[in-house]
Formats: sequence, C-alpha cells, structure tokens
Amino acid sequence: MRVPHPRFIVTLLAIGLLAAACGGSSTVSVEDAWGRPSPMEAANAAFYMDIVGSDVDDTLVSAASESCSATELHETTMADGVMSMQERPDGIAVPSGTTVVLEPGGLHVMCLDAETFEVGDTVDIELVFAEAGAMTISAEIRETGDDMSDDMSDDDMGDG
Repeated sequence: MRVPHPRFIVTLLAIGLLAAACGGSSTVSVEDAWGRPSPMEAANAAFYMDIVGSDVDDTLVSAASESCSATELHETTMADGVMSMQERPDGIAVPSGTTVVLEPGGLHVMCLDAETFEVGDTVDIELVFAEAGAMTISAEIRETGDDMSDDMSDDDMGDG
C-alpha cells in the first residue's frame, strides 16, 4: 500500500479550507417574530418577523405550526384602494446580505384555522428555507396598537 506524500495531504487540506471559506454561509436568522391576539370572530392569524439573510441567496419556501391547520406564505397588496392578500407559492426571496421584513400590510406567514392566541402566548413556527433548511422559531403574541393595517382585519379574513 502506497502512502500519499505529506505535501499532497497538506495541499488537499488547504484546498478544502479555502473552498469552505469561499463558499459562504447558508444560515439565515430570524429576529422579532410576533403575531397579534386572535379576534373573537377570526379563524386566521398572521405572523411577522425580520429574516436576516446569509452570505448566499435563499428563499423561505414554507412554514408550519401545530397551532394552525394550514400555514401559507402571503403578501398583502393595495391596488386601486383595495387591499387583498395573495399566497406566495414560490416562497419569499431572501437575497444575501439583506433583511426581509414580514410586516402588517406586506409579506407575512398566514395561519389558517388558528388556535385562539392571547397576549403573552408564544407560538412555535417551523420555517423551511431552500438553502438553510428547517428552523423552528417562537413568535410572541402581542398588541401593537395599529389594528387597521393588520393582515387579520375582518374584511380580509376570507380572502385567504
């Protein structure tokens, strides 16, 4: 059996370390995850957060929670004075080096047929990213004082 020359082994190790250093990090992070308390008449809820991108482009492709019968990625838009929500079946892009803000009146995680959420509760949500994989976060249920811009308003709840 022939043993490789030590210089060959050192060269391979150096190439591996260089490749790892240049490859970037595929770990995104999530900050300030929250949702609003459930209105008595609503069966749905929305969750918001800041997604901090890594060194590589990524996409939030899905979300799930045991507190919801179904969870979808949505975007609220305003056109001709009418607010509507659309599902984002292709996910939410998280370009490298950016922070994508999920907020009322914009991008959000929609929880369909939700449990009743009260201020102070926390809800676990599994987020799945194309590159970073799955991570579970906890969203705090809290009041914000801006009820009219909420994705959970009575007029929008049936839109999906």
